[in-house]
Amino acid sequence: MNKGNILVIDDQLEIRNLLSKLLTLENYNSFCAENIDDGLKIITEEDIHVIVLDVRLNEINSIEFIPIIKKKNPFVEIIILTAYGKINDGVKSIKLGAFDYITKGDDDEKIIPTIEKAMDKFRLSSKLNKLESKIRNKFKYENIIGCSTSIKENISLAKKFTDSDTTILITGETGTGKEVFAQAIHYESYRADKQFVAINCSSIPKDILESELFGYKKGAFTGAISNKKGLFEEADGGTLFLDEISEMSINLQAKLLRVLETNTFIKPGDLKETQVDVRIISATNKNLDEEIKKEMFRKDLFYRISTFILNLPPLRERKEDITILAEYFISQFSKKFNKPIFNIDPDFHIKLIMYPFPGNVRELRNVCERVVILSENGNIQSRYLPQEFFFQHDDFTMSNNTLSINDLEKKHIQEVLALTQNNKNKAADLLGIGLTTLYRKIEQYEIKQD
Repeated sequence: MNKGNILVIDDQLEIRNLLSKLLTLENYNSFCAENIDDGLKIITEEDIHVIVLDVRLNEINSIEFIPIIKKKNPFVEIIILTAYGKINDGVKSIKLGAFDYITKGDDDEKIIPTIEKAMDKFRLSSKLNKLESKIRNKFKYENIIGCSTSIKENISLAKKFTDSDTTILITGETGTGKEVFAQAIHYESYRADKQFVAINCSSIPKDILESELFGYKKGAFTGAISNKKGLFEEADGGTLFLDEISEMSINLQAKLLRVLETNTFIKPGDLKETQVDVRIISATNKNLDEEIKKEMFRKDLFYRISTFILNLPPLRERKEDITILAEYFISQFSKKFNKPIFNIDPDFHIKLIMYPFPGNVRELRNVCERVVILSENGNIQSRYLPQEFFFQHDDFTMSNNTLSINDLEKKHIQEVLALTQNNKNKAADLLGIGLTTLYRKIEQYEIKQD
């Protein structure tokens, strides 16, 4: 069983042969090179995990090549072999990114244990990198689901500000996907390798929120028995997402404004300033203009957090996204609950389109989880929907109790055409009528075609 790939770079043949035999006995796959050029070539061609590097190669100080090696393979671990009395070389190598150093002769018995520790670190770093890559890919713009004009426009606008440090305010009703957009902005930006930290300002008592954001020093108040790092420090170099920022107290808003202007703050109980480099993305489901008029939100803070504003429309205003989102969520829950879905009743989609979704995308997701759980024999049917989906809704009847059957039918056909992006074949299938009948009704009701 191969425990890993080790590269030995040493200009002494006997040492290369000795280490190669030793590594083979320990079930490692070994590669050898007598100089840096050959070593770099092997690193390029092979998947090397750990390098054992002699500090002197034909009078060349190989320590200077550590940054070059790391640039080629950031996760490879480097162990330096140094001569007697050359501890300074070992210390310098650690500063440049080496894992450890071993003095020849004195530490020979440490070679294999040190390699094993370096290999453990390599595996952990590689695993973390794969997880981080998976997270980054999950939150890319391309994974924001929707074909509506409004969603496409918001993605296009967000991309223009992704790699700047501009503050962004995302507005929209609860459940419209504000945090999804904030995550996409972060993970598409140059800050993606740092933390994305989110906090919902409405879910934390206002007297505790300050401590959550800024932390405190031991003894700052009764109960502060140790130092606490705040979310600003956790997000240093990355992004802090302040959801429902309108729920923040006026006093705390003033402290937040100072951080935005100076990138510094003073923790409760501390005497010195803490400096941070954090991008702020805020979100709210309230009208901040109205909150400012009621003196519940600072006008100067509003201007500071709203250099760029994204306004996410409610789901009822982008009905063409409903079917796409529903099929995505059904697919996800089908995998989660190991319940393959083979068929979705057209009436199920029609009921979704007719419903106003006051809880927006979040409500749709919960509904899809429910119907997958209730589904039988791989079929999704409208009867699995909650009762409220079978009521007549104001947004569908247009709050007009005198609408005729023809008016309702016209409205229904318009909704289905919007859903299918004017694909007549799909619309006819969903409506349960023939294509000829659909064209006749479009002409009869004078339905405009985009």
